[in-house]
Amino acid sequence: MSLTQALGTAAAGLKTAQGGLSLVAANVANAQTPGYVRKTTETATIAAGGDLVSVRLAAVNRIVDQYVQRQLRTEASGGSYAELRSLFYDRLQNIYADPNSATSIESVYNDFTTALQALTTNPSDYSTRVNVLSTAQAMAQQLNNMSADIQALRENAEQGLADCIRNANTCLQGLAKVNTQLTSSHIEDATRASLLDQRDYYLDQLSELMDIRVTEDAFDSVTVFTSSGIQLAGAEATTLSFDAQGMMSPGAQWSADPAKRQVGTIVVTNSAGGTMDLIETRSFRSGEIAAYLEMRDKVLVEAQTQLDELAASISRALSDVTTAGTPVTSGAQAGFDLDVSGLLAGNSVKVSWTDTLTGKLHSATLVRVDDPGALPLSDSLTSDPNDKVIGIDFSGGLAAAVAQMNAAFTGQVQFSNPSGTTLRVLDDGAASTADLVSASVTKTQTSLTGGTAELPFFMDGAQYYSGAVAGSYPQSVGFAGRITINPALLADPSRLVVYDTGTTSADQTRPNFLYDRLTTATQTFAPQTGIGSQTAPFSGSISSFLRQTMAQQGENAAGAAKLAEGQTMVVDALQQRLNEGAAVNIDEEMTTLLTLQTAYGANARVFSVVNEMLKTLLQMM
Repeated sequence: MSLTQALGTAAAGLKTAQGGLSLVAANVANAQTPGYVRKTTETATIAAGGDLVSVRLAAVNRIVDQYVQRQLRTEASGGSYAELRSLFYDRLQNIYADPNSATSIESVYNDFTTALQALTTNPSDYSTRVNVLSTAQAMAQQLNNMSADIQALRENAEQGLADCIRNANTCLQGLAKVNTQLTSSHIEDATRASLLDQRDYYLDQLSELMDIRVTEDAFDSVTVFTSSGIQLAGAEATTLSFDAQGMMSPGAQWSADPAKRQVGTIVVTNSAGGTMDLIETRSFRSGEIAAYLEMRDKVLVEAQTQLDELAASISRALSDVTTAGTPVTSGAQAGFDLDVSGLLAGNSVKVSWTDTLTGKLHSATLVRVDDPGALPLSDSLTSDPNDKVIGIDFSGGLAAAVAQMNAAFTGQVQFSNPSGTTLRVLDDGAASTADLVSASVTKTQTSLTGGTAELPFFMDGAQYYSGAVAGSYPQSVGFAGRITINPALLADPSRLVVYDTGTTSADQTRPNFLYDRLTTATQTFAPQTGIGSQTAPFSGSISSFLRQTMAQQGENAAGAAKLAEGQTMVVDALQQRLNEGAAVNIDEEMTTLLTLQTAYGANARVFSVVNEMLKTLLQMM
């Protein structure tokens, strides 16, 4: 080896050592930088004429276990989903409050029924009557506040979705940019390693927002898909958009039909301008976006439905009057006469009959509707899974309503209006294919002195609550946020007892009725509340329904917390495994630094000796 060759080799060694020192410095400086992966240098020898004559810096390697990294992204998506759900369930629990606290809805309801119980034993006492109304007002106000708080949580979820979409777009655009840079350069240097760090950082951030599938090509660029297979990023990034609706109401819900949708939806737009609704395609199954959607569109909607069902059950339990039909015959036909005077929108006629050929019992509920746009009605309007719900438009009068009733049946049950406001229901007579079992009419009592124990104790703002269906949803939706005490009752507390001209101030009939209806009377509750099921809806007293609701909410919160805790343990364990190789270890870097320092010193010494020898040779010439 010549002196000049030795000098070049020493210079190359110095350059290689210098590159290693720079990398150690970068590792130490970025030890706390999120997404930074520890890097090492890879050297290669240069041969000439069969001899090893020099050295070069061949590549900069990232120390990362890609299998663990992919697994961590999957679990991190689940961890973000579980953690956010747990947070929302905790907030929802705060709204319901501890069942044993004085501010919980269960305690406030019990205060109301306790005051009614006191009224049953001392109906003439003015202070007892006033206490009933004050506890009823406290309960109504609690329902109002809880409804407002639940909608505030839904607004929070809506805003959270908007933030997630902004962050997701930043990640997708960043990935597309990095992909372009990786594809255009194939040199394995520190710059490329830094680009890979950026790529992984964007993927890590995106995986916390949604569950994604990632494919990688030979140039280290990635293509990102949703779990449903929709491409989000590659050489170019798609754009996600979210049309946040701001204020949230109980009736505001997501729908695939843009005309019905009243909350924000997530749309992806590709480079060609094509669009697709990612909520409709169920593209989010994990991550923060999935958690926000579940809270906004399912969990909090169900919680609101439970409150609305509670408010509606309390109101209708005290105001609904159900009257059985009067038996009547007409030739070979038998049936019932019903008085439908005073029937409000939402009030109903229920008919039950037996099919004589099969022996099967059928029932149908005919609901008065004053808004034709609400037709047809859903069978879910009543809680009976075997009940057929038929909406009848009464805006054209009773005769037109009767025609609609007959059109809705196949002749086994026949309707007519023999006189006045009487609705006659008959079987098919000589055909003997159907036998009427019962017929009844349910009306909303609108007077405090109607001669019955029922009374309009609670109101829907300034309107009576009858369960009317108008527009796209029934009156029950959001009723918990609007329920209030009848102002006429507040003005005259004596009506808690006196319901007719002959009723004395000490009469216990109405107080006993109110107390029994709220504590022991059995009702069937809508399966949309999550209590019970479509085929077996929950039946019981209002008190038992409230206890079931509180218990379910507590169990859901505990389950969400347990899931979040377990998922956090998995994520932490995977993160620790990844950090064992990928994270910067200062002690290891110091060891590497000493090694490089020695190598640098040795190469510098060679450079110095060769330089001195060259000077000596020059002086001899």
